[in-house]
Amino acid sequence: MPSTNGASESHPPLELHDVLRIGTGEGTELQFEVVGLVESEEGAAYAVLHHEAREGEEDQFIVTDLAGNLLDDQSVAEEIIEYFLEEP
Repeated sequence: MPSTNGASESHPPLELHDVLRIGTGEGTELQFEVVGLVESEEGAAYAVLHHEAREGEEDQFIVTDLAGNLLDDQSVAEEIIEYFLEEP
């Protein structure tokens, strides 16, 4: 399920192993795979996506809604990633 800059084009909700391509400010594109789906206590659903970095770089995680839109609230995204990484 390709996407540009996290913008969704009326696709079905993200599922595990779906792939989004996110454009960076440097003109490159990174590929992120959905590695987890998380639901908040309020019932909001989020996708946790992972980009496996090349040697010498750090892996990256991002959080989107199920339509593939990046979360605007960085603190909420960080909480979701922390929660996801702590799960057994």
